[in-house]
Amino acid sequence: MAEEAKSAKIARGVDGKFDLAITGDSFMTTQISTYQEDDFLAVFDTIRSHTVGFTNLEVLLNDWKGIPAADSGGTYAGAACSLVEEFKWAGFQMVSRANNHSLDYSYEGMRITTEVLDKAGIAHAGVGENLGEARSPAYLETPRGRVALLSASSTFAPWGRAGHQRPDFQGRPGLSPLRYTTYYEVTTEQMDFLRQLEDSLGLSAAKAYAKKAGYLHEKEGELLFSGLRFVLSDKPGIRTEPNAQDVAEITKWIRDARRQADWVFFSLHAHESRLEREVPADFIETFARACIDAGADAFIGHGPHVLRGIEIYNGKPIFYSLGNFIFQNDLVRRHPQDIYDRAGLGLDATPADMYDKRSMNDTRGFPADVAYWESILGSLQYEGGEFKRAVLYPLYLGWDRPRPQRGRPVLARKEIARRILERMQRLSEPYGTEIRIDGETGIIELS
Repeated sequence: MAEEAKSAKIARGVDGKFDLAITGDSFMTTQISTYQEDDFLAVFDTIRSHTVGFTNLEVLLNDWKGIPAADSGGTYAGAACSLVEEFKWAGFQMVSRANNHSLDYSYEGMRITTEVLDKAGIAHAGVGENLGEARSPAYLETPRGRVALLSASSTFAPWGRAGHQRPDFQGRPGLSPLRYTTYYEVTTEQMDFLRQLEDSLGLSAAKAYAKKAGYLHEKEGELLFSGLRFVLSDKPGIRTEPNAQDVAEITKWIRDARRQADWVFFSLHAHESRLEREVPADFIETFARACIDAGADAFIGHGPHVLRGIEIYNGKPIFYSLGNFIFQNDLVRRHPQDIYDRAGLGLDATPADMYDKRSMNDTRGFPADVAYWESILGSLQYEGGEFKRAVLYPLYLGWDRPRPQRGRPVLARKEIARRILERMQRLSEPYGTEIRIDGETGIIELS
């Protein structure tokens, strides 16, 4: 720990100054650089004014090539390879790729996206040909020092996680996973009822066989029932814990990056909540703090498509979710039949038919809730190698606009800006984080 602390205090970059523009999910499926509204252009001028711009790449830049996965992340997030130029125009030099859409088009879609990003010179992290590659950092050289980015996701299809490469066997392509365990806490009376129910359904014999064969492991005071893990407690509740092996592997690479780069940032894509969608599951909080302890300069969360709170932990920022930055998931041009099947539509249906049907003409799902269309652009500012302040720019993604215009960010103004910033104050209060509202921006400042 002493060596890590010493390493963290080494002067960074050329003068210890650095700033990073951070955004949440970029589900970009159309060209956006043609628009000229002042409040739209101001967003990207702000990003480009920073040393580095970061976003979560929520789409595949694959020209819709690759075998569609039977289990996608929702909308099949295919897009034109040419959109990489739009990400460059937007000011993004680094992107995270571990998310629930990483393998919507199987390994080929993932690989095409890798080739497109590499050719464009955009650093990216979170997927790879094996688990070691998916876990390892991406690096970007800047005038203010070398920047490392690492990325993982807790939300993914089971087959999508990468596997380790052995000396005698190939690894499995995929994303860097953060698995977790959910514990359903029950009282003694409730546990007795569950055990009686298990016996009455005739499940005990099958479980006994599975235990003997080594397929099933129950600790004392635990009951595995219907795929759920129940544990004894004084009162009912739900808690989650991150997978210890995943945490150990991920933090190993953060510590490696800490020795190899001036600045280290970790990005997590996570949908999981603690009952309310705006409150992260407790395993996410545990993991975020472990990343900071391992040497990350900031933890950047996204995934639930809504804002979550900000924590300052050991003098470093944890953003549990930045919400959506670009959200054009209703403008994807092509889809496999699987998504039409989910909407109850046949081969004669068009994309617009499917979007109308699944949202019931914008009366349910994402189009029906303004919370999905309000977010923030964060500016992280470092001086003397230490985090000094964050500036929060509230964004509005055009919830009230027609579908072709919806999903592009503009700087939020007046009442909308105030509403977003007050929401961030409320969500961050449990972490003891003070956000000062200054006009149409929020300020977090360390003394």
